[in-house]
Amino acid sequence: MRLAPVDIDETPRPGESGVALTQRLARAKAEAAARSAPAGSIVVAADTTVADGEALLGKPADDEDARAMLRRLRGRTHQVTSSVAVATPEGLMAIDTCSTDVPMRAYRDDEIERFVASGAAADKAGAYAIQDSGFDPVDVETLHGCFANVMGLPMCHLVRTLRGVGVEPSRDVPSACCALTGYACPVYREILEGVG
Repeated sequence: MRLAPVDIDETPRPGESGVALTQRLARAKAEAAARSAPAGSIVVAADTTVADGEALLGKPADDEDARAMLRRLRGRTHQVTSSVAVATPEGLMAIDTCSTDVPMRAYRDDEIERFVASGAAADKAGAYAIQDSGFDPVDVETLHGCFANVMGLPMCHLVRTLRGVGVEPSRDVPSACCALTGYACPVYREILEGVG
């Protein structure tokens, strides 16, 4: 495995939905990475958006923007969408998309202040990450969806996409994902069966 960051413009187009944006960017990232990948490589790329209704919440511009995003999301449910693109050496491209409704807990203002002061909000879309221990912004007890998607790479959707181009993972990915996240995923069977 080799990481290959690519430089593409991630600016949303006017009126572009979160789903359309993630699909476009995942494809563009996979195409860009495939151009410089060693011969015979399978390229995996992904893109994730955080949306509150029609508003796409990117990385905060500064601490005040982070506070505003966290207040906006507090005690409500928003959507996280990730698209995964897989490019094969034969030129095949497969894309799959996962959306998860994310319930946020009603965290306090002082919790927001501590979290923003830590610097952890600065590089995260929506100013948070589901795995932010200590802050724990997501009400995981009521989450009914893909935890890994909210982290940025929906693993079962990746498996499904790889299978779509004839690649079978050598590991039990759902078990590994549950072990890594500590989340008893209620949806992985549906996803792998092509329902979710």
